[in-house]
Amino acid sequence: MPIYLNNAATAWPKAPGLAEVLSQNLARIPVHPGRTGFDAPDPERDCREELAALLKVNDPDRILLAANATHATNMALLGFDWHEGDCVVTTRAEHNAVLRPLYLLEKTRGIRLRFVDVEPSGRVSPESWEKALCECHPRLAVFTHASNVTGAINDAATLCALARTHGARTLVDASQSAGCVPVHPDEWQADMLVFTGHKYLLGPLGTGGLYLSPNMEIEPVLTGGTGILSDLKEMPRDMPIRFEVGTPNSTSFEGLAHALAWARKTPADPERQEALLARLAQGLADAGARVVPWDGPHTPVLSFVLDNVPVEDVGEMLQSSFEIVCRTGLHCAPLIHEQLGFAEGTVRFSLSRFTTDEEVDAAIEAVRVIAG
Repeated sequence: MPIYLNNAATAWPKAPGLAEVLSQNLARIPVHPGRTGFDAPDPERDCREELAALLKVNDPDRILLAANATHATNMALLGFDWHEGDCVVTTRAEHNAVLRPLYLLEKTRGIRLRFVDVEPSGRVSPESWEKALCECHPRLAVFTHASNVTGAINDAATLCALARTHGARTLVDASQSAGCVPVHPDEWQADMLVFTGHKYLLGPLGTGGLYLSPNMEIEPVLTGGTGILSDLKEMPRDMPIRFEVGTPNSTSFEGLAHALAWARKTPADPERQEALLARLAQGLADAGARVVPWDGPHTPVLSFVLDNVPVEDVGEMLQSSFEIVCRTGLHCAPLIHEQLGFAEGTVRFSLSRFTTDEEVDAAIEAVRVIAG
């Protein structure tokens, strides 16, 4: 059986019972709640309620379901009320799911971008963040809650508070943190938060979403059928259908609701996860790897390089010779690699609640052999 250490890309194994839930959904006659005369399950509603409980938000209808975090980020950024010359403060730790929509807006809407450097751990210091806010006077501040390269967790409450003090709205990318560490946008007073369902929420591919705080409004990016209020020429004002067009991915959202319910009833052990990551970091260093610093609060993500072996070769040997699945390269986050001095990328191991001591030890030994 292969050793899977690529959970920051997509989690595996998924929540127990997920495959059965997906199969049962596909075996049922397709009936959409509110659109036929039949009583029917409402997977989207159930999923929203589970997400609201996880995120500790009061109104599930403010959670807009999407295909993934990239889709949700585009909804947030492209639907924002931009004016030419508006400034956005963001960080060098961001994923291309954030960077590329911002670059598009820079080109098409004339916005200005200010990038905040990160510390060696990949974390954003409040001092650097506030300096950029003071100098740029942004309308929107965007940051990742946790780096997908170093695992560093940012102090979201502090970064949101500083942005709010300087008159900026906030968008938090919780793709790497939701389901792994507490994510509470209302407590942080975040205006918008995006997440994905297939990573640490242990759900299926094709699931994600955008949470809008009660005082935040954006415009729909997509328009089309909603199944109700079909006489209107414009998108309805009702939430969440204002932003959810076309036939929903009910199968996958029923699966995500199941995964969320399972995780709620079966909490992970953060102390065990922390011990495993420390064991991995020390073992890799002893094996000759140069490990990206990971001090402070972090997710179970660790990146490293071997100075004598290209990262792509390390990944290929790990998979072909040792059956270890990991990720190599820039991880869709080029700016943080450039700033931290890993322009060619890194090898990334990302653990999950299911990772065992034996798997970690096997990964360490494999790296030791490859390092020579």
